[in-house]
Amino acid sequence: MTLDWFTALVLGIVEGLTEFLPVSSTGHLILAGSLLGYHGPQAVAVEIVIQGAAILAVCWEYRQMLTRTALTFMHEPSSRRFMLNLALGFLPLAVLGLAFADQIEQYLFQPVPVAIALIIGGVLILLVDRREAAATLKFADDVRPATAFRLGLWQSLALIPGTSRAAATIIGGVLMGMSRRLATEYSFFLAIPTLIAATLYKLVESRDLLTGDVIGPLLLSAALSFITALVAVRGFIRYVSSHSFAAFAWYRIVFGGVVLAAYAAGWLGP
Repeated sequence: MTLDWFTALVLGIVEGLTEFLPVSSTGHLILAGSLLGYHGPQAVAVEIVIQGAAILAVCWEYRQMLTRTALTFMHEPSSRRFMLNLALGFLPLAVLGLAFADQIEQYLFQPVPVAIALIIGGVLILLVDRREAAATLKFADDVRPATAFRLGLWQSLALIPGTSRAAATIIGGVLMGMSRRLATEYSFFLAIPTLIAATLYKLVESRDLLTGDVIGPLLLSAALSFITALVAVRGFIRYVSSHSFAAFAWYRIVFGGVVLAAYAAGWLGP
């Protein structure tokens, strides 16, 4: 099945709303694609490309900070450290992704592994959600390179579909002493090199699959992904400033259970 306009619309909205929340955008895309009958190599490529569109929303939302960092990189130590932190945070996922991407796509891009990862991640979020009071890192300048690298190790857990890159990074950040807001913002920042690299890699690898009739729907999906991601990023930051992550944890647990039940009933395809 090739990408049609309705599937593109659904996937774009689902991606934008879930990419930066700790609920697993990849898991939701896999499940949405399964319900719509859209899966296979082209579907995987489309999912990764529209994730790249979503990251542009973060670049836009934090454009002043990112621009200032780029302009002061040569003479400002804090800017150089921030750029180094992003590189170190990106490194573990890049290495492990290149090493195991094919195996992950073959065996884990399916409803049952996604559902299990959703439930396990929800339980872990509940367990670490009380550590806000012990937060010692509250601003991006407080994060040192060693901490950024360890956070990258946590982010690499997101190679397992359903885990959620945002959830893995936020859990790791809170366990290492970050406030909820800083852990959330750092999950945004680490997404920039991660998703841009993944998108460019997949565009080159799948260039034969994303041609002709696919281009129009793909552009629509990417545009919707950007718009809805921008709304989600702004809303999520406001939310975590005064709330815990418990609501997202319970959502993951309930949603994972529903997915397992739906699969057992034969409502979901492979």
